[in-house]
Amino acid sequence: MAPIQKEADYLVIGGGSGGLASARKASGAYGAKVIAVENKRLGGTCVNVGCVPKKVTWNAAAIAETIHDSKAYGFSVQQTAPFDWTTFKHKRDAYVKRLNGIYEKNLGNDKVEYLHGTASFVDPHTVKVVLDDNTEVSVKAKNVLVAVGGKPNIPSIEGAELGITSDGFFDLETQPKKVAVVGAGYIAVEMAGMFHALGTETHLFIRQDKFLRTFDPMIQDKVTAEYERQGLHLHKRSSQSKIEDLGNGQKRLHYKDADGEGTLDVDTVLWAIGRSPELDKLNLPASGVSTNDKGHIPVDKFQNTNVPSIYALGDVCDKGFELTPVAIAAGRKLSDRVFGGHKDAHLEYENIPSVVFAHPEVGSIGMTEPEAVEAYGKENIKIYSTNFTAMYFAMMEPEDKQPTSYKLVCAGKEEKVVGLHIMGAGSAEMLQGFGVAVRMGATKADFDRCVAIHPVSAEELVTLK
Repeated sequence: MAPIQKEADYLVIGGGSGGLASARKASGAYGAKVIAVENKRLGGTCVNVGCVPKKVTWNAAAIAETIHDSKAYGFSVQQTAPFDWTTFKHKRDAYVKRLNGIYEKNLGNDKVEYLHGTASFVDPHTVKVVLDDNTEVSVKAKNVLVAVGGKPNIPSIEGAELGITSDGFFDLETQPKKVAVVGAGYIAVEMAGMFHALGTETHLFIRQDKFLRTFDPMIQDKVTAEYERQGLHLHKRSSQSKIEDLGNGQKRLHYKDADGEGTLDVDTVLWAIGRSPELDKLNLPASGVSTNDKGHIPVDKFQNTNVPSIYALGDVCDKGFELTPVAIAAGRKLSDRVFGGHKDAHLEYENIPSVVFAHPEVGSIGMTEPEAVEAYGKENIKIYSTNFTAMYFAMMEPEDKQPTSYKLVCAGKEEKVVGLHIMGAGSAEMLQGFGVAVRMGATKADFDRCVAIHPVSAEELVTLK
């Protein structure tokens, strides 16, 4: 049967947050004929197996911590049963499914045609889409956006497939009693923290002595130490050689770490060792679009690839910001430029705030201290920092007090704030407002001129000496 022929001004491959934002802007605001293609669930990683269900789970973990903390405030909360992981998981699934429906409805509202199927390039302007029923659609498009996102990596060791990835975390029907999380980035740190707070015995395997190694050294030091204090089992300088299936749901992980060789029997091994672009099915060579040695698509600040009229954004790119709001902002700017006549529209990739929903939370914007030293010279950098115990923990025993640490990295005579790094309760919400200040070029004096709000942790950032 001959394929169905379609034409479009804009074909968006990938129904994640970035692709959909660009598609809707092009059609809804500028009247372009837009077709969007997705072969899984609408909303991409963030909505289905990322930020959204992760934050819901983090909320549950935070409530577990609050129940524990409540005793210090005079409450005697009797837990009649342990955390009901299964009921919580099904409720979380229903919430995500509702969001999938909202995303599809929004595409309709903005008159974006939606094809559920798998796309592959035939040439730079022609894409074949195989729908769920194996019907083929051939789309001739003036412009094509590649926004297919990424997928979690699995190591090449014996039995690696017996582990799960961050995607599989959200499929767990029952709570593991004991887990091994392998990785040192924010996904590993977040998931290990959630497991631990909800009562799972948690072992975190990292390759070096600290985790979150792209963050400021203060963050690395403090969060690593805090996880150890809380009782997570950290396996430093570790590597894994194989996983065995012991039957009865148990896995045996063979590893080396700073203490030598060993094995660990767990219910679940979770790989959180990085992500790679999801380009396998796209037949990218037929488009002429080039990739770098890590498999990412190089783009300029305008999201242009090396092929005119083919663009890329989000986790598939080489920009290094695997953050949903970055993809959304870049997608909208791209449509402003290509279809709205805003010739210079592009996302500014400097000073993008990011948070880690660890225990405690971490927030960061701008340069780390080592990056600032390299950019400006050590003699032109001034660091303001503080370590304290937030008032929330004042009522608690010493062993239950969490630390809070803040750092401002300032450059030049005017002491412009070029980096801000915070760790402690409330950091995620706090960072958004301070992010605006840093984006506007605030100096230390600007921070000092802002009258403190008392008593909150954030006041420490405007009273640093």
